[in-house]
Parts: sequence; C-alpha cells; structure tokens
Amino acid sequence: MTGERAEDLSVEDRRRKILEMINSNGKVKVTELSRMFGISEVTIRNDLTELENQGLLERIHGGAVSTYKNYYSMTFSDRLNTNTDEKRKIAVAAANLISDGDTVLLGSGTTPLFVAKALKGKKSLTIVTNSLSIAQEASFDLNFYVIMLGGNLISQYLFTYGDDTISQLKRYKADKLIISPDGVSAEDGVSTCYHHEAEICRQMIARSNECIVIADYTKIGRASFVHIESIDRVDRLITNDIANKDEIAAIRKMGVEVNLV
Repeated sequence: MTGERAEDLSVEDRRRKILEMINSNGKVKVTELSRMFGISEVTIRNDLTELENQGLLERIHGGAVSTYKNYYSMTFSDRLNTNTDEKRKIAVAAANLISDGDTVLLGSGTTPLFVAKALKGKKSLTIVTNSLSIAQEASFDLNFYVIMLGGNLISQYLFTYGDDTISQLKRYKADKLIISPDGVSAEDGVSTCYHHEAEICRQMIARSNECIVIADYTKIGRASFVHIESIDRVDRLITNDIANKDEIAAIRKMGVEVNLV
C-alpha cells in the first residue's frame, strides 16, 4: 500500500491489488484484506465474489485462492513455488507414516516430490513411481531402491502413463501409496485434471495396502475433471488445518482418517 491510502482507492484499484496479492502469494484471507484496506469483511467478500465471477480467482472458506485454470497452465517448476509451506507441512506428515523397509508407491506431482525429499533418513525403502522428478530425487539416497515406471511421457509435468505403465504396476504390491489428486471431496471422491493420470492412480490404489491422499487445503471440497475413485477407497487424508471444516467432517464420516497439519 506504499504511497496510497486504502481509503482513497477506487473499487477497481482495490480489486486489482487483491489480484496482485493472490497471484503473488497463491491465496488471500478475508480478515487480512479487511484490515489492510480498512473496510468491512462483507465488502471484501463482495469483491472476491465479483472476481470469482470473472474467473480471476476461486473462493474458499475464509478467503480465496488463485484460480485452478491458472494452476493447470503452470509449469511443474511454477507449481513447486505455489502453496509451498502448506505442501511441505503435508509432506513431512506423510513421510512420518513411512516405516523403514516399506515399499512405497509415489504418484506424480509437486507435493509427492516434497514427500520424497522428506523421506531422507529412512532405511531400506523401495520406491515405485511414475514421476521422473521423484525418481531422480529418491535415487540420490543409497538407502532407497527406486523403480521408475516406464511408458509414455508427459514432458510438461514429468510423469509416465499408458498401457506399459499399467502393465508394470500390476506386477507390484506396495505397503503404502501416496498420491496427490487435484480434487478431494466426500461427494465426488478423488479426481484429477489429467485423464492420462486417472487410470494410473486407480491401479496404484488397487496395488497398495494403504492409500494415503495428500492435498493442500485448496483441493479440499473440489471436484476436478476426471474421477479416480470414491472417497471410501482412501484410508487417510493429510491436508492443512485451514481446509474447509464442513468438508473435512463429511470426509471423516465416510470412514477416512484425516490428519490436519
């Protein structure tokens, strides 16, 4: 707000600044915006609603996040820098559930990559993944035996898919699976924006003893493009403690153990 008083801003300028903040930080909170601009939370909510109607952001409980339309178009590198703190907290909690000697299926995505980094110090892990970045990260640790699933490669997001990937998956059985879908909800289950990825995730769930879903708070209550499985196929969900409380309660009622971090 340097050089400008909040009370002097027009509605258009205030909304422009809100968009600048959300594009920079990935999210905004109603309470913080209200204090910053010196206006009521009702007015801020009206601003966010109008910006959402324009497709410029998405409302969540207590604030708003960068629209998933923008997220889908990000490079893998850009996604690594979105909601980083939230993803790291989730990754540490997920890594703490892995025991020495486990065979772990790791799905693709930026949050699972943070999990791979957080596994440092574990002993005698077998890691099976279709993510090039995760395979590379895990291969640095001599305590890990890494199996990279072959198949067709999506170079933009660095994961493999297709018949060869599925055929190879069917030969393995894992103690634990960690996947990070784009949407998690009690009603719509887990979902992804990539149709190539959906069948891979289904096979991973079928070939694991325990399915652990990791998803930052922006994905909770969201249904993405392609359905993967119903929520009752998930054993545990790890997400942020600011996730929508009603949705978390509904997911728990479906028998899923939820860890909030």
